[in-house]
Parts: sequence; C-alpha cells; structure tokens
Amino acid sequence: MSGATPDETTLRRAVVEAVRRLDALGLNRGSTGNVSARWQGGFLITPTGMGSEVEPEDLAWVSDEGSEGCRFEGRWQPSSEWHFHGAAYRARHDLMAVVHTHSPHATALACLRRPLPAFHYMVAVAGGHDVPLVPYHTFGTEALSLAVGQALSDRLACILANHGLVAAGSSLAQAMKVVVEIESLCGIYLQALAVGEPALLRAAQMDEVLAKFSRYGRSQRA
Repeated sequence: MSGATPDETTLRRAVVEAVRRLDALGLNRGSTGNVSARWQGGFLITPTGMGSEVEPEDLAWVSDEGSEGCRFEGRWQPSSEWHFHGAAYRARHDLMAVVHTHSPHATALACLRRPLPAFHYMVAVAGGHDVPLVPYHTFGTEALSLAVGQALSDRLACILANHGLVAAGSSLAQAMKVVVEIESLCGIYLQALAVGEPALLRAAQMDEVLAKFSRYGRSQRA
C-alpha cells in the first residue's frame, strides 16, 4: 500500500525474510510457493513469478473481499494463488499468515494423494488429528480456494494433492513453524512407509496431546 507505515514496513520485511528462509531451507525453489500476512482489511502477498529476490516494496496488497470485486495495490501482480490465501483468512479470523510451499517431502506425499495421519504425536502441531489431503484442483482456481478454506477451517495445515503444502498461523512465526515441522514429519512418514504401514495413535491419544499443546508455552517459574 502507498505511504507504508512503520508497522507495515516491518510486516513487509518479515514476509520477505520468510520467503528467503524457505529458500535457504530448501522448502521452495525459484518462484515456487508464496507467503502472505493479513494487513488492514486484506493481506500482503508475494508477487507472481518472484522468489528469494523479492524486496519488501514488491509485495502486493489484496483486499479481503472474495474473488468478486477484489482490489489490488502494488507494482506487481499478486501470486496466482492469492485466491486460497484469501479463502483461508475468511475461514478463520484468527489466522494472520499463510505459507505455501512445494517442499520435497510434503509434495511427495501430495503426489501419492495421502494425508499425513496421526503416526506421530507432533502431527498435532497442525491443530488436529491429521493433516488432511485437499483433492486436486488446478492452481489459481476458485475450486482450489474453496477446498483450502474448508480444510483450514479447523486445521493449521493441509496437503494439496499433486501440488504441495499450505500452512497458517496466528502469526507469521507460527505459520513458518508449522511448515517446517510438517515437512519434517512428512519425510519421516515416507521413510516409515518404505518399510510398512506405521502404527497410528488413537483419537483419544491425539486429543490428550492437543489438550497439552493448548497449555504449552513459556511461563515464569513461581
């Protein structure tokens, strides 16, 4: 947006840092993937066709008004996946950031068209018993947006069939944490599948983990 405030400048820099970290970790390559952060009635998002060379001023702003009548600001066109970023924000008012990657392990699982089940308790970092699989839809379409919005209505991550991974969070830092953790778990799950079908935790066991996660965090000692 024109005349960026200090807060907006800080947020733009954080988005760019996230893009560069994803590239450094090997979770995205070239111009694959995209990152957004909620901002003033819409969201800032990486532009189409740009990767780690992106600068803070290159980010586009998209109004959160759905596909019809949506407004854009900035020098460059937003990522072609801006539709599902918007759908995620509309589905969950607590979400403040969305990260999409073509990370190797999650994408391999996506190409097998398999969700990430409760084979390890840390799957709960995505907010539920599993990381669901979204059926295949062409990128940049309303069908994909609707499917992602539905999947993220009660999760912080979903796997896009034959595509990649989407993660979200109440902050950009949380969304990045979810991406890194789920990608790692996808790798472990694929290794386990090479030997056999992993044993899965029961629903009650995952509920216990989710309850503990809800109370987990930094606290001062008495």
